[in-house]
Parts: sequence; structure tokens; C-alpha cells
Amino acid sequence: MNYEKLAKEIISLVGGEKNIISLVHCATRLRFTLKDNSKANKGKLENTEGVITVKQSGGQFQVVIGNTVPEVYNAIGKVSNILSESKKIENSSSESKGNIFGRAVDIISSIFAPLLGVMAGAGILKGLLLIASNFGWLEATETTYIILAATADSLFYFLPVLLAVTTARKFEGNIFTAVTIAGALLYPSVIALNTEEVATTFFGIPVTMMSYSSTVIPIILAVFVMSKFEKLCNRFIHESVKNFITPLLSLVVMVPLTLIVFGPIGVNVGNAIADGLLAVFSFSPLLAGAILGASWQLLVIFGVHWGLVPVFINNVAVYGRDGIKPSTAASVFAQTGAAFGVFLKTKNKKLKALAGSATVTALFGITEPAIYGVTLRLKKPFIAGIIGGAVGGAIIGQAGTQAFASGAPGLLTLPIFYGPGGEGFLGLILGIVAAFIVSATLTYILGFEDPIEETEASKDSNVNKAKSDEEIASPLEGKVVDLTEVPDSAFASEAMGKGIAIEPTLGRVVSPVNGTVTVAFKTKHALGLVSDKGAEILIHVGIDTVQLEGKHFVSHVKQGDQVKKGDLLVEFDIEEIKKAGYQVVTPIIVTNSSNYTEVNATKYNSVKEQETLLSLKLFNSESD
Repeated sequence: MNYEKLAKEIISLVGGEKNIISLVHCATRLRFTLKDNSKANKGKLENTEGVITVKQSGGQFQVVIGNTVPEVYNAIGKVSNILSESKKIENSSSESKGNIFGRAVDIISSIFAPLLGVMAGAGILKGLLLIASNFGWLEATETTYIILAATADSLFYFLPVLLAVTTARKFEGNIFTAVTIAGALLYPSVIALNTEEVATTFFGIPVTMMSYSSTVIPIILAVFVMSKFEKLCNRFIHESVKNFITPLLSLVVMVPLTLIVFGPIGVNVGNAIADGLLAVFSFSPLLAGAILGASWQLLVIFGVHWGLVPVFINNVAVYGRDGIKPSTAASVFAQTGAAFGVFLKTKNKKLKALAGSATVTALFGITEPAIYGVTLRLKKPFIAGIIGGAVGGAIIGQAGTQAFASGAPGLLTLPIFYGPGGEGFLGLILGIVAAFIVSATLTYILGFEDPIEETEASKDSNVNKAKSDEEIASPLEGKVVDLTEVPDSAFASEAMGKGIAIEPTLGRVVSPVNGTVTVAFKTKHALGLVSDKGAEILIHVGIDTVQLEGKHFVSHVKQGDQVKKGDLLVEFDIEEIKKAGYQVVTPIIVTNSSNYTEVNATKYNSVKEQETLLSLKLFNSESD
């Protein structure tokens, strides 16, 4: 694959370099923070070769690539200035966009994502050393073991230093000042103060000494405040001396402040969160494991799993082990099993090839191709994966399995769950095997809507070629959006009926059928029609646009009007609606979908007015 070509296409389709505030990547995704998400062409990106899917979550525009994401990320650095250290956030107000939760997820992922790869590598090494020690292959007193143990543990011991780098990058602080602050927390004489039985003070102010090796929250708080303090200093200190006076003041102020305030707060908060989650597992490890095993991949889809990543790391740092993370392995292997079930069941050659490759990738902890490419797309396999994850998670939780290092659950990282004596490791193996088998079996038994193999004769058709009883024309011109992608659960869940959505490029709605206007809202944002053949259709322009109370809309029909296909129904101002803070994605719903055996949508990525959008097939019709 030509990664530089793909990099250029991605940059262009997210709105160009000027629309990009920042970019990081995790194991499978490019995580963009954009100035204006509406400038990104999500539909075209999803159909770009090399891109699995696109998600918007946690304030980020996430382009899922898969295993080759580092190569694409590096290629972006070659063909643009996006990754340059000199790149700054050009519009500080954009940083405040989105809700508090979304911004928190963005901050956490930006800080921890760059470290996940090396954490997994060090975690695997640590797990292998535990296995070697337990089986007597290496003695802990041997110099070989000591060297390898230092290699595995150094990342976790000096974790505050690494977090200082990523946090400083996120908040645009001086990286070297941040690292120096972290180094002071780990300085031997400071560490010694924690073990000595003497009161520690700073100019008479009592200092509560703690161990800061492997800690997470204190250094993040310290560097965040440092970044703000630096900016304040630079506003008042003259250009000729600020390059050394600002770091001087930052160090003199921040190191004592961290030891006196941020350190104790951070350590105690981290311990409290960890204790709370551990208490849940202590109350009912079976139930807690089942819930986490069932829900983990759902959390991953929405990007909110980042909230638990620091907890896993903190537990390993403070207690030397973590009892929460192991249950997430069940969720990973459950979706792997569901993808394998699709591989066994499907007759579609393309889907079989995709499911096969996604199964192999997921076995090593990369589940995005399996989820977005296979199970979530087919729905029932994803549900089977949730059930399998619950079963496997319950087994793992009840077994009391522990993680002794960090790393994404997968075949290669299984050693991180093998501790002294191997306690709980058998439960982990039983749990992930059960999750895989249950999910694969349920997927095979429950089945799914197997995509019809496309033939040469059908390639020119934009809808399913099965004979339909009625065709619904497109009432708008624009980009086709799957109904499940509509940011409103009432539409996305198909609770109101099956259909499709359109991101309009032209601010007008025309009649998709010959029929009657049954509902014409006073707010003009939505209307209902019934076709002469009986299809009941709802057209809802935008999301929550009822709150505009008709502003930016012009209606050309009223309830009871007879209309012909192509008649103008409504006009609306796309740009003004967006400026008012509303999305214009428009669901077109067949509200009496239960009357039809099939509601098939166009296969094209964009449509023009009056092109065929939906084809409907009745129960017991002559075409059956």
C-alpha cells in the first residue's frame, strides 16, 4: 500500500491541514482533534482504501486504520507539517468545544495513547519473566534475570517521566521543564525522605512525603498547572531573559507545590478510585466480571474506555497487580469468536475473507476490524459477542485473575496475567475460551442477514435487484448516511421504522412519491406523507431542529395536500441551521416498515433528487 498517498487523502478528507488542531494515534486509530468536524467528509473517508471506518467520540475524529496505523501516521508526518513540534493550536477556543466528558476523554487518550505500544512490550516481557521464575527457568538472583527485570520494570518505575512528556505535549508546556519536575519526584534523596522518620517541611510548611514512582495523577496535575504558569510568566517576563527565567520560576514553584499539594491529592484520588472499583469486584467478582466482559467493547466503540486505562495502570503501580483489567480480555475474545462464527456461516466470499482476517487480527488484541467490519455491521454477531463476553468475564472475575503489567488483551499479552504461582491464570484461559466458543456458537445458530453476493449483472444497480412493490425516490440531494450513524437514538435504533439518512448539499425537500401530506409540522422541520401505494414516510430535516421553531425553514405544503413526485415541499438554509448549532443530517423513515418484508436502501454513497433511494417489498406479494 502507498501510505503517503493514503496520508494525503486522509488529510484532505478531514478538511485539510488548517482544520487539524492535533493528531495522535493508538494501536489502530488516527485520533484527530479538528476545528470543525463538519468540514470532514466522513462518508468518503469510510470508502477510502486502507480505512476501516470512521468514528466521532470523546471530542475526537477517529479514523480506524488497523495494524498499519503507525505507517500511515509516519506518512502524514512526511507529507505535512501536522506532526511538527512547532505546530500550535491556532484557535484556543476550539479546545473548549464539546462537553466536559468529551474533553476529559480527549485529554486522557492524548496522554496515554502514545505509551500503549511500549507498555504492551514491557508488559509482555514482565509476564514472561514471571513465568520463567515460576517454572524455575531463571532465578531472581541471576544477573540475566536482574537485567531483564530492570528492562521490563523501568517503564513503570519512571512512568511519571514519560507522562510528563505526553502531558506537556498535550497542554503545550515545556517538555524539558516537565521532565525535570518528574525527575525531582524520583530523586534518590527525595525518595529517602519518604522512608526516614523525620518531619519534612518546606520553609516551615509541612510536606506529606509519598512514593511517586509509577504514579499517574500527580505528574499530570503538576504539568497541567505548570503549562498555565509558564504562559502567565511569559506574558510578563522580557523576551531577552524569559528562556531561562520562566523555567527557573516553574521549577522553584512547581516541585514544592507538587510535593505539598498535587502529589498527596493525586495519590489519594487514584487510590480511592482503585479501592472503589476493587470493592465492587470484592462484593461480587462474578457479577462485576460479567458486566465488564459484556460492556468493554461497547466502551471502546464510544471511546470512553480511556477513563479506566489510568485506573488499570495505577493499580499495577500501587498494588503490583490489577484485578479489573482481566475481565476485559473476555470481551476481546468474545468479539473474536463472533467474527469467527461469521467466517464459518457466511456464503459471501468477500465477507468470509474479511471475517477470516479480522479474526486473526482480533486474536492479537486488535478488535476494530472485527467490530466495525464484521460484527457491529451485522448486529446479531455483535450481540452474540456481548453475551459471550459476559460469560467469559464472569468466569475470569470469579477466578480472581490479576494483571501484573499493562497491555491490550490478546494472545501475545497473556503472560501479563500470569503471576506468582499462576493463581487465576487457568480461570483466565477458561474465560477467554468460553467467551470465544459461546460467541462463535451463538453467531452460527442465530445467524445474520448474509449480504447477497454481487454479480456483474447487479453492479449497475443502486438498490437490491429483488423485485420491489414500491420505490421511494430521494427527497434531497446529498451524501447517504446509514441510519445507525444518525446522532439520535430514536432514529438510529430504527424504533420509528427502517430507512436511510442524507446529509444534504442542497437546502430543499421534494416529494419522494405520489401521495398525500399527512403531517405538516408548524415548525416546518418535518413532515409525513403517505404514498398512493400505502408507504408511510417521515422526512425529518436535521436533529433537534424543532427548537428553531421554524426559523430558516420555508414550507410549501400543508396537511392534506396532494403531491406528485418531485413537487417542492420545504426549503431550508443549511448554513444558518449549522451556525445555530444544529446538524442537518435528515432521516427518511418508512414508519410502517412492519408492513414490508424488505426495506432496501441505495448502495450509492450520494444521491440526487428523485433518484431511487429505498425499495419496499410487501408480505405475501406476487414478487415473493
